Amino acid sequence: MPDFIINTDDNVYIPAEDSYLLADNLLIEENQSVLEIGTGSGIVAMYASKLTDKITVTDINFDACQLAEKNFKENGIENIEILFGNLFEPVENRKFDVILFNTPYLPTEDGEVLEDTINYAFDGGLNGRKVIDLFLNEVKNHLNDGGIVQMIQSSLSGNEETLQKLDELGFIAEIADSEHFFFEDITLINAYKI
Repeated sequence: MPDFIINTDDNVYIPAEDSYLLADNLLIEENQSVLEIGTGSGIVAMYASKLTDKITVTDINFDACQLAEKNFKENGIENIEILFGNLFEPVENRKFDVILFNTPYLPTEDGEVLEDTINYAFDGGLNGRKVIDLFLNEVKNHLNDGGIVQMIQSSLSGNEETLQKLDELGFIAEIADSEHFFFEDITLINAYKI
């Protein structure tokens, strides 16, 4: 795996085990178009840039967009389009071969919501599925036939529910990898659009 210069920002998610679980398992072929939702520091997109040169990233956190741009520049990566906005809003009528998303999967009580933009990286709502379900409802409209979704979530936010929903949407989905932490499993779900 290539080593990158990674600048960080207090308002942007710092790459952690979940970031690398996704980065280490990318299923991207040359010339495929890739969309990463919630790019954060840009780390996953930087790994993706070694595999294809058609990459678009979005983030709802403007600080993240600026940080990702800085990280791409410092690593000499010029083939990534950065768009500011929530989920698929910035790519309304576009489709991609691969869609990546390290979701905000933590179940969050009202008292745990942070006032800063960093909150977007974690806050999954009461059941951890607030953003995951919005993503799943739209993802099919932005994926080419034969495309793949690779998403990270936690056992705390209902892996079975995600697999069932993907199945209902016509995907073939599986837990492709996982890492166990103190009280949860962080899982990588791969879903193929057939």
